[in-house]
Amino acid sequence: MTPLSKSPSSAPHPYPGKLIVVEGIDGSGKSTQLSLLRKWLEAKGYNIFFTEWNSSELVKETTRRGKKTKILTPLTFSLLHTTDFANRLYHQILPPLKAGMIVLADRYMYTAFARDAVRGVSPGWVRRLYSFAVKPDLAFYFRVPIDVSLSRLLTGTRAELKYYEAGMDLGLSPNLVESFKIFQSRVLNEYDKIVDEFGLTVMDATLEIDEQQEQVRDIVSKALASYKPKRGTHAKREAIFWRRFDLPESERTQGEADRH
Repeated sequence: MTPLSKSPSSAPHPYPGKLIVVEGIDGSGKSTQLSLLRKWLEAKGYNIFFTEWNSSELVKETTRRGKKTKILTPLTFSLLHTTDFANRLYHQILPPLKAGMIVLADRYMYTAFARDAVRGVSPGWVRRLYSFAVKPDLAFYFRVPIDVSLSRLLTGTRAELKYYEAGMDLGLSPNLVESFKIFQSRVLNEYDKIVDEFGLTVMDATLEIDEQQEQVRDIVSKALASYKPKRGTHAKREAIFWRRFDLPESERTQGEADRH
């Protein structure tokens, strides 16, 4: 059976670690919530590994150049993100999962399912493209109205919208803000379609940050109730994992910026 002959597995992964992901449109606050969750879990003594969308060194420069020159088609955009995901899955996500660590992912395959469909790529084809992905133990979807999302982005640290973030490549509107509203509204609709299909945990992203985080921690605590890294082998596996990348302690975390 070829990789494109099936959809992502609905069966739990077999590894001792846990995979927790967050999803949502730009400006949903998902990255903030994941960062707070990460600090909380680390304070409780858990071994955490963080990964984010569009961060693989294998294709990051290619994607950057494509965005800068605005030459990316929906299909090439989709394939670049799949390559990025595959590289991170096999070299960043699976090793710590096998070592018994908790992996926190800022965006997962569901981002592609939502965005690529809006850009006109076949939903079924995209699902088959990601058939190699493992199912997360927990997937949060931070749902937020477009106006709230837009307000957060325009009043945040960067205070500007990005070309592809606003769907300007689709010719929806010559106005950046209007294009953003149309594009991200359609992405929201796609997310809503996959909530039941993939069992995403929907969060009200309009609530206060502390209130959202309290709910997230409660849900994660229940999900980790039976989580127990194997004693005696966990430390050895973790050490082998980090030696594989030859990373010093100071470089064992990555940035938490929300990547498009």
